[in-house]
Amino acid sequence: MLKVALGQSKIFRKPVLGLMHALVFWGFCVISVGSIEMVIDGVSGSEKSLSFLGIIYKIILFSGDVFAAIVLVMITLFIGRRVFLKIKRFNGIEMTHKTHLDAYIALTMILLLMLSLLGMNTFYISSNNNIAEIKGFYPISNFLTTIIGNGEEDANLYQFFWWIHILLIFIFANILPYSKHFHVFLSVPNVFLSRLEPLGKLYNMDNVTKEVKIMMNPETAYAAGDPNAVPERFGVKDAEDVSWKNYFDALTCTQCGRCTSVCPANITGKKLSPRKLMMDLRARMREKGPELIKNGKSYADNKSLNKEYFSYEEIWACTTCNACAQECPVNINHPSLIVDMRRYLVMEEGEAPSGIKAAFSNVENNGAPWQFSSEDRLLWTKEISQ
Repeated sequence: MLKVALGQSKIFRKPVLGLMHALVFWGFCVISVGSIEMVIDGVSGSEKSLSFLGIIYKIILFSGDVFAAIVLVMITLFIGRRVFLKIKRFNGIEMTHKTHLDAYIALTMILLLMLSLLGMNTFYISSNNNIAEIKGFYPISNFLTTIIGNGEEDANLYQFFWWIHILLIFIFANILPYSKHFHVFLSVPNVFLSRLEPLGKLYNMDNVTKEVKIMMNPETAYAAGDPNAVPERFGVKDAEDVSWKNYFDALTCTQCGRCTSVCPANITGKKLSPRKLMMDLRARMREKGPELIKNGKSYADNKSLNKEYFSYEEIWACTTCNACAQECPVNINHPSLIVDMRRYLVMEEGEAPSGIKAAFSNVENNGAPWQFSSEDRLLWTKEISQ
C-alpha cells in the first residue's frame, strides 16, 4: 500500500506525468489536514485549532502553502493537456460528453480550491500586519502579499476567501461520490484491500466447491436436499452477483484509460475496454442498487450486465493476460469480473464460443481438449522410438 497508494509507484512508469500526478496527490494529503482544521475552527469558533501540534503544525502550514501553488500549476497543465493535446486514452466509446464534463468540473473545482486557499493565506498574513513569524509559515502567500496585500480591506478579504474555500470544500466533497474523482477517497483503501496473490490466480467458486464436497461424501451424496432452497447462481449475471470487491473497484476507477491502452484485445481492434467494464458496472449498480435495497435480491428489471451492458464479444475477447490489472494505478482487477461473467454464461446458459464448446465436448468424451481418443494419446511416442 505504501508503495502503490502513497508512493504512486505505478504512475511513475511515465516519469514526468507520474511526478505531476504524484505532486497533486501528495499536495491533497497535506492540504486535507488544513481543510480538517478549517472545519474544526468553523464548528468550534476557534482559530488555528491544530496549533498545539507545534513544529509539526508549522511544517504542515509551510508545505500546505507550497503545495497549493504546485497543485495550482499542475492542474492548469492537466486542463491544458486535455484541451489541446487530445490524448488518445482519454477517448473511447465509453467516454461520453458527460464523462469529459465531469473531469473538467473536478479539475476546475480543484483549481478554485487552490486559488481560494492561497488568497486566504495571503490576506491572513497582511491582515495580521505581516508578522514575521506568520510570514515564515506561508512562503508563497508571503510573496503574494507584495503584489495584492496590505490594503484596508485585507481582514474582510481574508474572511471572504475563508468562506469561499470552506464552501468549495463541502461542494467538492458532495460532488465526488458522483464523479470519477471519487478515487480521491477510495484509492488508498482499494489498494490496501487488493489481492496479494499473483494476478493470474483463479479462485474456485465456493458454491461449486460445496457441491463437489457433498458429492464426494458418501453420507451426503444421496441425501435429499431442501426442496425450498433457492438454487445458487454460478458466476455473475447482474449487479447483485458481483463481489463487493469488484464493486469497490468500480467506484475507485479513475477512468484514466491506462488499462484500455495496454489491453491487447483493444489494441487489435476488438470491442473490449477494461475501463468501460468498470464504468458500466458502476452505472448498473446505480441503476439497480436502490431497487435491490428496497425489494431485495429477487428484484428483476429484465436487464443484466452481460447483455445490456457487456456484449458477448467483449466478455470473450479478454485474454486474461492481466495487463490491465498490472497497469492500473489503484490496483483494480478487471479480469476477475470477466471470468465470473464467463462462468455464468458457460455454467448457467451453456453459451461459449464454438472453439471452446468443442474443447468442452472433447474433455467430456476424450478426457482431453483434443479431438482424438485417449487411447491414441501416446501414439506420437512411437515416432521417437523409431
